[in-house]
Amino acid sequence: MKHVISTQSLFVFIKSALLATGFTKKNAEITADLMVQADISGQDGHGIFRLPQYIKRLQEGGMNPKPKFKILSQRTATALIDGDNGIGHLVMRHAADIAIKKARRSGVSWVGARMSNHAGPAALYTKYVLDNGLIGIYVAVGSANHMPPWGGTDLLLSTNPISIAIPSGLNPPIILDMATTVAAYGKVKTLIQSGGKMPEGWMIDKQGNPLTDPTKSKDGFLLPIGGPKGYGLSLIFGILAGTLNNAAFGRDVIDFNSDHKTITNTGQFIIALDIEAFMDLELFKSQIDNVWKEMKSSEKLPGISEIRLPGENLAKTIKKRTSLGIEIPAPLFSKLKQIADELSIPELT
Repeated sequence: MKHVISTQSLFVFIKSALLATGFTKKNAEITADLMVQADISGQDGHGIFRLPQYIKRLQEGGMNPKPKFKILSQRTATALIDGDNGIGHLVMRHAADIAIKKARRSGVSWVGARMSNHAGPAALYTKYVLDNGLIGIYVAVGSANHMPPWGGTDLLLSTNPISIAIPSGLNPPIILDMATTVAAYGKVKTLIQSGGKMPEGWMIDKQGNPLTDPTKSKDGFLLPIGGPKGYGLSLIFGILAGTLNNAAFGRDVIDFNSDHKTITNTGQFIIALDIEAFMDLELFKSQIDNVWKEMKSSEKLPGISEIRLPGENLAKTIKKRTSLGIEIPAPLFSKLKQIADELSIPELT
């Protein structure tokens, strides 16, 4: 059984839960809005699905409900911030604001973050930069290691996601949001709740056999996209988002799925690019519309009904879910009811 919940009800519930665990009103509203955006966008493994995990980490002291951000170093177009172990949504919104301001002055900016936490889907932050008239690029070290180096079995790498958001004129923006693994681990977790099976090619066990039972995911590891090329991307992104920021990478990454007390020191970075530093914004958008037209009109393979661009389905999903609400699986709904009882807040209805 699934429960269909309005986006406003989700927002109110998440905000109430965060307030009850020590968030300020402003920070609770920012975080709740971003989490609801994740669900509206179809990122079911990163929205309210993560709330029980966040609450447990807050309750057990693994995450700071009232962070005070600091700029550790900066130059004209760069900055490194310390997130004071705050929830990643707040840290990266703060980082994005700095990046936008610097890019408008310098044409491009790069803002790294350390002492952060899980921040939900990558596209939340590139879309925020996009909505402010710039191109956004975001990379993070995943919040648990689920992948070995190519040919190995030690779990030293994560999904290390990347997102890039590019504006267009008459069409939806082009928004790439992908993991460096074939599937993000959040999708595995949602399948555990729904009772589904993983397709072959998502994971293998330590003997190299296909793993399709999500409840046995701890017995194996995720596969990188493109074989060794995906491993290379994950490695480089981990260095740029983790090592360069003096944040966790490799064996130092804490599995926040099972450890709710240890500080994760998650690393991320966001780049903002001012299109006007290169060309007229409206001309650029019109040229992206031409890209849309070329891609969509490409001759299709037999059996293919449509060619899509990154972000095209996102726009449709946002419209649909904003109107019809969000489906919450029964197991998650039960957990949220338990949270309401523990925190003495109104239940989700």
